[in-house]
Amino acid sequence: DWSSDVCSSDLSHPFSHAYWQEASAETRRVRILAVAALCMALKMAIASFRIPVADNLYVYFTYLITAVQCAVCGPVVGVLCGGIGDLIEFAIHPNGPFFPGYTLSSMAGALIFALFLYRTKITVLRLALSRLLINLFVNVGLGSLWSYMLYSKGYLYYFAKSLVKNTIMLPIEIVLLVLFFRMLIPYLEGKNWIAPQGERKLPWW
Repeated sequence: DWSSDVCSSDLSHPFSHAYWQEASAETRRVRILAVAALCMALKMAIASFRIPVADNLYVYFTYLITAVQCAVCGPVVGVLCGGIGDLIEFAIHPNGPFFPGYTLSSMAGALIFALFLYRTKITVLRLALSRLLINLFVNVGLGSLWSYMLYSKGYLYYFAKSLVKNTIMLPIEIVLLVLFFRMLIPYLEGKNWIAPQGERKLPWW
């Protein structure tokens, strides 16, 4: 059962042994695995769907499903699904040569979402910070490194290009993330898939 004071519980933050015990136990729960599988299937279905906002800038929606998956299933299942999902997506929709760095990026993004959203009160600030870290450290930092390793131009070239793109997209992605969770939180809480959120759904802090 969920604690009435989730934010003060040992299960609500990743700096406790109990948190990781619970996250690991999710790999043995049929309901959690079913949610994880459903989210992976949804991501595969919408992977090719995008909305153009400018030249070479597109809004993708798979990250919204990843965020929900990690909020419900936790960091262990989330990271596993991130890796497995990337491999399946490459097998279904190959785009150039396979490179394990992008699989690592998918796993890192899932881990960040889970650390901010799993078994805690989901707020606008948590959603914004999680997406900010993913854009800066995963998309820009790691993504530029993978491009540097795969292609001929220098790291700073890819870093600058990726930084501009992810900075422009960040507010759009955060707004979509907040709206998506505002819509889903009552349902997820009703199903007891996330921690109790209190009377105010999706507060700022």
